[in-house]
Amino acid sequence: MTESGAQAEHATDVYARVTRHIVDELERQGRLPWGGISALPVNAATGKPYRGVNVLALWVTAARAGYQSPRWGTLRQWNEQGGRIRKGEKSTTVVFWKNLSGDEGERGEDSADAEESRPRFVARGYPVFNAAQVEGSGEELPPEEYSSDGLGRAEAFASSLGADVRTGDGTPCYDKRGDYIRLPGPEHFRDGAAHFAVLAHELTHWTGAASRLARDLSGRFGSEAYAMEELVAELGAAFLSATFGVTAEPRSDHARYVGSWLEVLRRDTRAVFAAASKAQAAADWMLAKTQALAAAA
Repeated sequence: MTESGAQAEHATDVYARVTRHIVDELERQGRLPWGGISALPVNAATGKPYRGVNVLALWVTAARAGYQSPRWGTLRQWNEQGGRIRKGEKSTTVVFWKNLSGDEGERGEDSADAEESRPRFVARGYPVFNAAQVEGSGEELPPEEYSSDGLGRAEAFASSLGADVRTGDGTPCYDKRGDYIRLPGPEHFRDGAAHFAVLAHELTHWTGAASRLARDLSGRFGSEAYAMEELVAELGAAFLSATFGVTAEPRSDHARYVGSWLEVLRRDTRAVFAAASKAQAAADWMLAKTQALAAAA
């Protein structure tokens, strides 16, 4: 099997494939298809997490195939580590974007300005395989960043952001006018992971304020901007939970948004990745803020 022969689809087909699977899951179960995943997918050779569209592409494949490992690599990368792809295994395409100026990396798909900057980038698809598809993959304990102390680190991260979080009764929400988050106490949640997932969801909304990332989806999504902002927040919560190795399920109160999400995704295969781009930007902003605060302390 050659590297080029393993490439099963064109890079741009990733959008249609992942969108189709998300639509299938929304129609079948009324939920997003990556619930229960507790780690960002990482490159087996470099240990670096994938980002943006590639996170969704790999999560979708892992959920459908039942892969438990977060490690993915190309045929060459696995071979260099002494692994061999099992006969008959199918690859999953990840997308890298080559800047026409010569720089290459996972930039176009997870940049907040990806749509505007697309003419300056050329998409390239690379086939990757999960460790579960590899003989001699050296699969072992998950990387250190996904260890059992993840929830404690996640909670410390959320506290250090300095958001105005008010604990009390009622439905969790971000009050845009008052710039505060309302959250029921931890005793109202199934467990700590569920509590953090909801807090991360509302924190993602919080990043959209004019004084922070000034996120406005109305230009692209019009009347469906509110529902798509909910998708951004759900993706942001998923990215943050996985960053700290916290397993969380999608929020059950999103049933009322499913119809709007389906309407948008059916007509625009890039819509979910536009939402993922904004969610990635929100997660990056929060993580950078906490790192800067820690460095200044």
